[in-house]
Amino acid sequence: MLSPARAFIERSQAIAKSLRLNDLIRISPVRVIDQEEHQLGIIPTAEALSLAREAGLDLVEVSPTEKPPVCRIMDYGRHMYEKKKRLKVSAGSHTVTLKEIRIRPKTDPHDREIKLNRAKAFLEQGHKVQFTMLFRGRERFQRERSMGIFDSLVAELGEAIKLERAARMDGRRMTMVVAPVKHKGAHA
Repeated sequence: MLSPARAFIERSQAIAKSLRLNDLIRISPVRVIDQEEHQLGIIPTAEALSLAREAGLDLVEVSPTEKPPVCRIMDYGRHMYEKKKRLKVSAGSHTVTLKEIRIRPKTDPHDREIKLNRAKAFLEQGHKVQFTMLFRGRERFQRERSMGIFDSLVAELGEAIKLERAARMDGRRMTMVVAPVKHKGAHA
């Protein structure tokens, strides 16, 4: 299975391969549309190419199957940029990222509340949140207290989240990952 980024690249390359431009257009005559969307009619390819060069633009074959083929005078680079942008938007450009909230066992309850509000904002945007508790010295031997803090965070977040990875120790830190619950019928 292709990653979304790889699929996007392959789609944009397929678009680029499908259009012929400038000297690659071999068929003559062609129907030409200028940069202001006016039809110039059916003219020889060499003449259409010279019109495009005078305007500092490209002659692009946009409809090769028509008789005669339809060519447009345009800025090809800008056209490809806009086409890729449209593809990206139609593919759903919102990517879920993992946001990290760092706390310590000695973090004040008010400071923890501020960090919890920040996590709620991330979750509302559709991001996953990783809570990381950093330990110093003997703090890592107080696992029950740390698990209690994580449990209280999950309880405060309530039904809006699902626990994706339960709290676990990893060296001098404890991590937990939560993700937003996607409601049926809700459109992001």
